[in-house]
This record gives sequence, structure tokens and C-alpha cells, in this order.
Amino acid sequence: MKTAFIVQARMTSTRLPGKILKKVIDKTLLEYQIERLQRVRLVDGIIIATTTNESDQPVVDLCERMNIPYYRGSESDVLSRYYEAATQFGVENIIRVTSDCPIIDPEILSEIVQSYFMYQKSGVDYVSNTLERSFPRGMDAEIFSYKTLSAAHRAAFDPSDREHVTPYIYKNPSLFSLRSVINSIDESSFRLTVDTQEDYELIKIIIETLYPENPEFGVKQVIEFLNKNPEYIKINEHIAQKKL
Repeated sequence: MKTAFIVQARMTSTRLPGKILKKVIDKTLLEYQIERLQRVRLVDGIIIATTTNESDQPVVDLCERMNIPYYRGSESDVLSRYYEAATQFGVENIIRVTSDCPIIDPEILSEIVQSYFMYQKSGVDYVSNTLERSFPRGMDAEIFSYKTLSAAHRAAFDPSDREHVTPYIYKNPSLFSLRSVINSIDESSFRLTVDTQEDYELIKIIIETLYPENPEFGVKQVIEFLNKNPEYIKINEHIAQKKL
């Protein structure tokens, strides 16, 4: 897999344990995310990077049922988990997404991947839509080369840099060339990730409403739905994002 998603996924979330396997209609949140990642252009595959903890066996079971490659590594040192997963599967370009983004938009991901390949020709190491926030939270993605990941793996010693994978890269612009993908409209106030029960309740409403009519709904349809039903925005608008 020359270019692949590596999705970090575990059952022991601090604020909502087991969230990635919570169901809406007849699928888990992780299944909805995988379904979306499979539609992204210029990407060769998906790898689920889970942990060696026994509690994550259900994640492995889901991957085996869906025929999705997976890697089991350290729970706390997620940087090493990414490096080892990329090494095992021979990934040259890594797209990092987290499993708390079940309705991530394939079109946004395709734009980030295309931007990376365009910028890569001029020596750019890392592209994301998170350096400057303009997309809804829950649409986050980063892409970087195996060479960049290897350099971070060798040099990062701070536990926070290793737990969150990429801080060493974007905190060192003198070592790595960085580029941002910016949305044409600032929609960063929308929270479409799942970290708490309130987040799950909102995502559940969105999927139950939009998915039956259009399984390929995107962020545009989500925001139109929320703007027409502002009472739903209130469900999780008080939730503070965890800091790194």
C-alpha cells in the first residue's frame, strides 16, 4: 500500500469507552468511517492501528470480518504504533485519521491527499487541515511521508509527542516543511466528532436522518441539516475539546 490511511482505534476512550463500536441503525461508528475512507481517491488502502490490549480484541474481530488490515501495538506510544504499522505494510505516504470521526467527508480527504501530492513535488513533508482550523471538528486529517514519520519516531521523546503522533512534526517547522488546506468558509465551530455521550447522540441523529436517503452524504448536507435544526447543535456545543 503505497498511500494508505492508518486509523488509530481503541476501546478504552477516557470519556466514552467503547465509542467506536457503538451502533447506529445496523452498523458501528467504525464501520461508517471505513465505508467513507474506502471512497477516497488516490488511496490504496486502510490499516486499523489498534493496541495489544485484550479489550481491543473486538476491534480486531471487526477488521477480520470486514477484511481490513490491522496492526496491534502500544496503547500509550501511538507514534511507535504508527511507525510499526507503516513499516509492516510498506506504506510510503501515511494519512492519519482517528476513529472518532465516523462521518468524515471523503471529498475533504481527497482534497488533502491531492494537495499533498502537489506540494510534495516542491519538498513539502506534511499537509493537514488542522494547523489552521476552518473545517468542522471531525473532518481532521494529516498526511506525511514514511521518511517524515521515521524522523519523528527517532527524535521525539516527549510523551505527548509520542501519544499524539504528529506534534513533533508540526512543532518543528525548521525541520519539516508544512502546508495547510483551508476551507473556503470557516466552519470550525461545528463539532462532528465523537468523544462524549452528547457527541454520540448528535452523530446518531445525523446518521439516522441522512444515511437512509443518501449513504454518501457529505459535510455540506450535515451543515444544511444542522442549520435547519439548530436545536441539535445545542446537544454538544458545550463540550470542550481535549487539549494535547
